[in-house]
Amino acid sequence: MIELELDRLLKSAKVDSTLKSELLATRQSNNPVDDFCLLCQQKGYDITIGELFAVGQTSNDAKLRSVNGGGVNGIDGWDDAYEQFFLTLLWT
Repeated sequence: MIELELDRLLKSAKVDSTLKSELLATRQSNNPVDDFCLLCQQKGYDITIGELFAVGQTSNDAKLRSVNGGGVNGIDGWDDAYEQFFLTLLWT
């Protein structure tokens, strides 16, 4: 599951400053999400663009279903696993 891979990557980046720097550097490229995923795969993490976007959307959809029709609008930012990953990485 990509959630587990992102969590494993985050834990590794917390203790490996080189990895953290490499991950943050991908945000400055012309294709940041693609370069992020390529770096992750090179480092042994099974993270792809499609799964990265799908996990956020799936999570947001599940939250909306859990309120039995009471939440008709998604919450901005909850569907973006990529941005959430980097926000957490920057805070560590």
